[in-house]
Amino acid sequence: MERNINFDHWKWVQLKKDELNAVWEQETILSGWLSSVRKNQTNFVKVHGLIDGERVVNGSLIYRQNEDKEEDRQIFHFYITSNTLFTIDLEFTSFKQLSPEVMLRQLNKTENAVDGFLFLLGELVNDLLGEIDQFEESLHKLMWGVKKRNDMRILEHVFCQRHELLVCKNLLIPIQELKMAIEENDFPAVNNGDIFIRTCKRIDRAMVLLREYEQELDSMIHLEEVISSHRGNEIMKTLTVLTIIFTPIMALGALWGMNFKHMPELEWKYGYLVSIISIVLSTALLYGYLKSKGWTGDLLKGKKKGSFFH
Repeated sequence: MERNINFDHWKWVQLKKDELNAVWEQETILSGWLSSVRKNQTNFVKVHGLIDGERVVNGSLIYRQNEDKEEDRQIFHFYITSNTLFTIDLEFTSFKQLSPEVMLRQLNKTENAVDGFLFLLGELVNDLLGEIDQFEESLHKLMWGVKKRNDMRILEHVFCQRHELLVCKNLLIPIQELKMAIEENDFPAVNNGDIFIRTCKRIDRAMVLLREYEQELDSMIHLEEVISSHRGNEIMKTLTVLTIIFTPIMALGALWGMNFKHMPELEWKYGYLVSIISIVLSTALLYGYLKSKGWTGDLLKGKKKGSFFH
């Protein structure tokens, strides 16, 4: 059944989606909104200048989203006037930071339904900020993990964090749009009120944090690309140098491994010694030439422990 909470200055009507048939008959003014609620499962917000003398904002908001399962999310629907707030599928258990008793006391202090809704919106953002704090701790570990044990698992973790950040941002952007819609409708005694200003600052704070963390992750991804590119170049350089260095032994070995009938070197008393000396000398000369040109790079140099390019 629907639940009405009468505060000192306004009323909150809480509904369940399976109760809409009964409400439809009683609230003809809400018929358009209720019909959209039946089929809507995405974010949207609609601003009405005046309906029967009332300023109205209505829509739907996804406020929880599982990071791994797209279909695992929570959405509520709202219809706001100055004196009444209608919500569908929004419960006190949706808020993590405040108990229902404290929330009711705080809501009773608000002057109108819009301020009450802004307070609820601010608490949803507060819950999101709590998740951002956990994300910050994970990001800190990841930042040092990139330096200490830079491998494919770290790269996978970086992109998992990037996806988590995108999910958070995807939740916050509709909230910011909703704040702008309320501001656009210019409810009396709302836009300059303490609750509106506090909620706006909380939303801005969350957006700034997400933007900064996004830049940090992008920097890590760029760093990973540089490291991977450098390692790839070093591997290719190493393989090329090794191939060139071993060219004399392969060429001479192939030459003396031919099965021609007349090969005078096979009859020499010191032929084996001469072949060994020829191979070693030609290899050394070739390596010296590569070294003098600077083409061996860091191939034979040790890597410093803890280095990004270790």
